[in-house]
Amino acid sequence: MNEYLIEVDELHDILASGTVRLVDTRSEDEFNRSHIPGAVNIHDIFTYLCTRDTGGYPALVQHFARLFGDAGIKPEDQVVIYEDAMDNGYGQSCRGWFLFKYLGQASARVLHGGYKAWLGKKLPLSRKPAETQPLTYLANPINNWMVTADDMMKAIQSEDVVIIDCRDYAEWVGANSSPYGYDYCPRKGRIPGARWIEWYRMMTRRNGIPWFKSSAEVTKVCEGVGITPETTVYAYCFKGARTSNTILAMKMAGFQDVRNYLCSWNEWSRDFSLPIDEDYPET
Repeated sequence: MNEYLIEVDELHDILASGTVRLVDTRSEDEFNRSHIPGAVNIHDIFTYLCTRDTGGYPALVQHFARLFGDAGIKPEDQVVIYEDAMDNGYGQSCRGWFLFKYLGQASARVLHGGYKAWLGKKLPLSRKPAETQPLTYLANPINNWMVTADDMMKAIQSEDVVIIDCRDYAEWVGANSSPYGYDYCPRKGRIPGARWIEWYRMMTRRNGIPWFKSSAEVTKVCEGVGITPETTVYAYCFKGARTSNTILAMKMAGFQDVRNYLCSWNEWSRDFSLPIDEDYPET
């Protein structure tokens, strides 16, 4: 069994067993129009913004422990998370995977190909949310999966850590501040010393549906910026979603120590004591 991904056919086969807790990360409107039977909707997986000013990672843990508990999910459950398609939701299902694993979930997998892949197989749909029994979710955060702004500052000066920027091209070159708009963040640019791996590069398209590239292809992309499976990597984007997509791909390819700066550019750009590189980058 792939510990990171689940294919559509496998999910369809095991849904009837009742052993899977299915989480839809799309908007409430999309979810209400149709979803995979048995799913609950937790769109906050994508929308929640984490910064030091809002309580940082401790507040994030409390927030999602409450949401997961409200959805009736236990840490020992087998969880599957999905989004519409893996290249149009800014990595939101992968952010869900990362959040579940960070909070200590025993099993969390992403539906490979997303909802589009489910639709492509013409499998059953529903408009009814799953019935849930709220409970207390006991989070057990795995702290070495996450890095802080202080960790990133140390990494800038370290030869033992590579910082990668997973954002879209316009953000990387400083032409845009975020996916939320040109001036959503007060500063544009990059964390000094970062190397660029645009998150789209971890995926390929077949039959109009995005899928993750093979481990060999992912490794080749990383080698192109001087990263090997033994490299310690700190990744950032805008809010830790596109990084989660990239980290999942790298984990599947055997990269051992890849960590997420989940607060990312949304936090970094707002703290004017933190350095940025505004020069047009060489790519």
